[in-house]
Amino acid sequence: MTQTRYYNKLFYVLLFFCLCISIYSCNTEEKQAVKDRSQDAIEIKIDSIVSKMSLEEKIGQTAQRGKSSRVKELPPELKEAVRKGQIGSFLNIMNKEDAKELQRIAIEESPNHIPLIFARDVIHGFKTIFPIPLGQAASFNPEIVEKGSRIAAIEATTNGIRWTFAPMLDISRDPRWGRIAESAGEDPYLTSIMAQAYIKGFQGKDLSSPNSMAACAKHFIGYGAAEGGRDYNTANINDNLLHNVYLKPFKSAVEAGSATFMTGFNELNGIPASGNQYILRDQWGFDGFVVSDWNSILEMVNHGYAKDEKQAAEKAINAMLDMEMTSITYQDHLKTLIEEGKFSEKQLDEIVKNILRVKFKLGLFKNPYFDPDDSVLYTQEHLDAAKLAAIESTVLLKNNNNILPLKNKRKIAIVGPLADAPHEQLGTWTFDGEKEHTVTPFDAFKKDSTFVVSFARGLEFSRDKSTKGFQEAITTAQKSEIILFFAGEEAILSGEAHSRANIDLPGAQEALITELHKTGKPIVLVLMAGRPITLTNIIDKVDAVLMTWHPGTMGGPAIKELITGNVSPSGKLPITWPKEVGQIPIHYNHKNTGRPVIPEEFVSMDSIPVGAWQSSLGNTSHYLDTGYLPLYPFGYGLSYSNFTFSDIQISSKEPKLGDTIIIKVTVTNTGDRKAKETVQLYFRDMVGSVTRPVKELLRFKKLELKPNTKEVIEFRFSTNDLSFYGPEKNWITEPGDFKFWIAKNAHDTSNELNISIIE
Repeated sequence: MTQTRYYNKLFYVLLFFCLCISIYSCNTEEKQAVKDRSQDAIEIKIDSIVSKMSLEEKIGQTAQRGKSSRVKELPPELKEAVRKGQIGSFLNIMNKEDAKELQRIAIEESPNHIPLIFARDVIHGFKTIFPIPLGQAASFNPEIVEKGSRIAAIEATTNGIRWTFAPMLDISRDPRWGRIAESAGEDPYLTSIMAQAYIKGFQGKDLSSPNSMAACAKHFIGYGAAEGGRDYNTANINDNLLHNVYLKPFKSAVEAGSATFMTGFNELNGIPASGNQYILRDQWGFDGFVVSDWNSILEMVNHGYAKDEKQAAEKAINAMLDMEMTSITYQDHLKTLIEEGKFSEKQLDEIVKNILRVKFKLGLFKNPYFDPDDSVLYTQEHLDAAKLAAIESTVLLKNNNNILPLKNKRKIAIVGPLADAPHEQLGTWTFDGEKEHTVTPFDAFKKDSTFVVSFARGLEFSRDKSTKGFQEAITTAQKSEIILFFAGEEAILSGEAHSRANIDLPGAQEALITELHKTGKPIVLVLMAGRPITLTNIIDKVDAVLMTWHPGTMGGPAIKELITGNVSPSGKLPITWPKEVGQIPIHYNHKNTGRPVIPEEFVSMDSIPVGAWQSSLGNTSHYLDTGYLPLYPFGYGLSYSNFTFSDIQISSKEPKLGDTIIIKVTVTNTGDRKAKETVQLYFRDMVGSVTRPVKELLRFKKLELKPNTKEVIEFRFSTNDLSFYGPEKNWITEPGDFKFWIAKNAHDTSNELNISIIE
C-alpha cells in the first residue's frame, strides 16, 4: 500500500469514527432532552393538580393509613376517607380485592383522582425469601443483592405493593441490637455498595414499570448507633463520625435514585430523627419524599422534644417530613398550625408535590391498578436465585483438619433445634414468607440416598432449656460418623425490638453441644441467627463452624451443597465477630489511640503476678481478660481452596492530588477445587487534620477461579476516594503518606503498599 493510499484510508477511518461519536453524542443529548421535557411536563401536571386541591386534600396526601389484620372487611370510614381525598398511602393492605377497591375509589370518586400508593415491609423477599440483609452483605456480591430485590419486586407487585420499606442502611457496630439483622453490617463502603444494589433491584430499569417498587432508604439517621444496642434508643454521634461513617450509605442511596427515605425512631444528639432532616434536601438535593417510621412523630412527645401532639406535628412538618405513618398528628393539627402561621400552605404545597412526584414516577397516574398474577411466585428461577444467595452468604468460620467438606462419612446425625425449623430459617421481618415452601437442611439431606441420615432434635426450639431430649440426641450421635448440629436463634429473637444483652446461644444449646462433644464424634456447628453469636464457651468443642445467618426459603439445599462440597463457601463477615459482649462495640475501622495495641507487649490477666506493683504493665487499648482481638475479623471467611496474591503493582507511588491510582494484583487458586475469593483493598491515611481509622475498606472484588488458574484484577480509584470530612466541615484529601493492603480480611497485613500523595 502506498503512503498516499494509507493516509487516505486512515482519513476515512477517522472520519467514520468522528461521525459515530457525533451520532452517539446527538442521540445522548436527544435522550436527555426528551427526559428533561418529560420531567418538565410532570412538574406542570403536579402544579396543576396542587392548584385544584383543597387544604384538607393536601393534608390527606401526607397521611399513610393501615388496616388491622384482625379486621376482615374494609371499614366504611376508611373508604369514605379515600373518597374525600384524605389518604395518600396505605400499608399492609394484603387482600387484593381490598387494594383494588381502595384504588378504584381514589381514582374514580376522589376530588382530584389521585392514586394511592400501597406499601409493605418487603425486606429480603416477598414469598421467595432470601437470606437476611446481614447475610446478603456477607456475600460481598452486589449482583446477588440486586437479583434478590428484583425478584422481591416482581412477586410483591402482584399484590399491588409499589413501595417497600427497604433497604435499611444503618451502620451497625453492636450485634446486641436486634435490627443488625436488617443491616449490611459495620462498614460504610460495603453498605453503600449494597444500598445501590438494593435500590437498583427494587426500582428496576424503569420505576414506572408495573413490577417495580419505590425503595425507601432507612433510617435517617444514626439509628444503628443506639446506646447499648437497645432498640429505639439514644444515639450520640459527633459531626466527624456522622459524616465519615453513618451518612455515607444514605448519600449513596440518593445518588442511586432512592424514591423515598424514612426517619428513625431514635434521637440523634438530642433531636429525634423525625424532627430533623439534616442535610438530606438542602445539600444532597433529594427530591423524593420522606416518611416517618411507625408513630415516630407522635413519639417525639415521649422523647421530651414536643409537649403534645400538636407541637410534635409542628416540629415534624417544619423539618419537611412529608408523610406520617399511622399516627394522625398531621390530620389533627396541620390546618390549625397553618391558620396560626406556624407553617404555611405554600410549604405544604411543596410537600404534596414531593409525594405526587413519586406517584408520577411510579406511573400510578397512567396505570394505577395491578396484575394479580400468582404464577410469578416461587418460580424455579426465583428459588434458584434464593439458593445461590444462601450459598454465597454462608461464611465458613472454622474447619479443623479440613473436616469439611464431607468426604467418606456417610452416617450423619442431624441434631439441633434449627435443623428442621422451616419458619425460623426464614428470619426476621418476613411477613409474607410461607414455611410450607421452606426447604430445611433435614429435608435436603434425607432426600439424598448417598447418606444414612438420623435425626434427633435434642431441643424443641432455640430457647428450650429442657434436657429431656438430650439422651435421644446422644444415642443418635453415637451411631453416626459425624454430627451436624444446627444451632442459633429463632427468627423472633432478632429484628426490631429484639435486642439481646447476652448473645450466647440461647436455651440449653451449649449444654447439648458439650454432651455431644463427649461422644468423641466430630461436630459441624451450623449457625442460623440474625447476628453474630458469641461462641467462646463451645468453640473448642466443635470441629467446624458455618454461619448461614437466617438463610431463607432455600437454606436447606444451599447448606447441603456446602457441607457436601458441591460448592465451596465464599462468604465474608460484614461485621466484626466478638469473643464476648464485653468487647462491644468492636469494629475493624477504629482509631489508633495514643497507646495502640502492641501485640508483643500484651499481658493477659492470668499472667499478672499476684501482688504485682501497681503499673500499666505494658497493657494498652484492650481488656485484660479478652485481649485486643475479636474471635473473627471483618472480611473473614474460609474456603475449601487456597488463594494467593502476587505480582502487586501500583501505577504511582507518588501520585498528585486528583490523580487516578490503579493497583493490580494476580490472584491464583492454588487449591484443588473451583472456588470464589473476595479480594479486599484497605487503606490508611497515616496523618490527618483529624485522626483517621487504622483501616478503611476502599474496594473489593469477588471472583471465581478453577484450580491452578490465575487472574489479574485491578482496583481503580481517585485520590478523592481517600477524602474525609475535615475540621472545616468540608470533604478533603490531604497530601501525605498512605498505606494500602491487598487482603483477605481486615486483619491481613501480608501485602502492604506505601505511597505518598503530593500536591
